[in-house]
Amino acid sequence: GNVFADLGLADAEKLKIKSALLIEITRAVRRLGLTQEEAGRRMGIAQPKVSGIMRGDFANLSERKLMECLNRLGYDIEIKVRPAAGPIGHLTLAIA
Repeated sequence: GNVFADLGLADAEKLKIKSALLIEITRAVRRLGLTQEEAGRRMGIAQPKVSGIMRGDFANLSERKLMECLNRLGYDIEIKVRPAAGPIGHLTLAIA
């Protein structure tokens, strides 16, 4: 299940990863009870970007920046690289 692939969007796997990171950021901000201003200071981004994240907008944020935001909210991120079973690999994200 990748809704972005179902819609025929380019870079569907990247979009799925970014949306999962965004969802986790939103959960973290709510769990920590942060205002958007506090969350922005903690994540190193402006409050309007936090507002966008909370509304599901990740158009101007890279995967790297989203991961950095999670780090600043107290999350460890582990990236695993291994040979693919087929000729072309794919991206996945597992949130514990």
